[in-house]
Amino acid sequence: MQNPLRFKAVRAVGIATLCCAATACASGPDIKPGYATPTALPELGQGRLVSALEMRAYTIRPADTLNIGVFREPELSLQSVRVDANGAIAMPLVGPVQVAGLSPRDAEDRISQALRQGYLRNPEVSVNVVEYQSHLVTVEGEVENPGLFTFQPGTRLSGAIALGNGMSRVADRRDIAIFRTLDDGTYIAKFDYTAVQAGTMIDPVLMPGDRVIVGTNGLSQFWQDFLRSLPVFALFTRL
Repeated sequence: MQNPLRFKAVRAVGIATLCCAATACASGPDIKPGYATPTALPELGQGRLVSALEMRAYTIRPADTLNIGVFREPELSLQSVRVDANGAIAMPLVGPVQVAGLSPRDAEDRISQALRQGYLRNPEVSVNVVEYQSHLVTVEGEVENPGLFTFQPGTRLSGAIALGNGMSRVADRRDIAIFRTLDDGTYIAKFDYTAVQAGTMIDPVLMPGDRVIVGTNGLSQFWQDFLRSLPVFALFTRL
């Protein structure tokens, strides 16, 4: 017996594809229903979705909290230190060390290099991120507990909805928008969560500062019309 949820999800993807053709999008990628992979495909315009692999190579950001361990040097170790707005941490004896934009391993090398300059001959340093305070997502709309939440790197859209204690009874699962601010501007994409749950649409990885809106009927008429004009689901469009 065919799963009705899967049938609806595939049907939604098919409708989106037909709408694309009807709005003179024939020159775009050939979107076919099927099971989504967890990897964003740049050739389909999904580069802005961010893959889980990219998020594993985490880079430290301002407001993150780090644990700094210096082997056999407890007076130089720090149980908890916040990366300041300039991207630096204050190390005993050394002073400010710039760590923002570095992976934890690269931060270990930089701190070790600073300690070698007149303090330790061969320091062994460990750096761990204990709080991702730079990773904030706004979840609003038709969820049980809207608000601003911290999230772990690699968290996806489904995780953002869980942070909001799930969707309300009146939520339109086929109508979710993500606003995303990047260095070159603001982007927006819409998602059909029934298709995400069925595995026929990618579950995007969140980025710091994302704004997730469940059920976009609470937005202004301008934004509702704009979202309806987007030809394909799950593709970020620059505003």
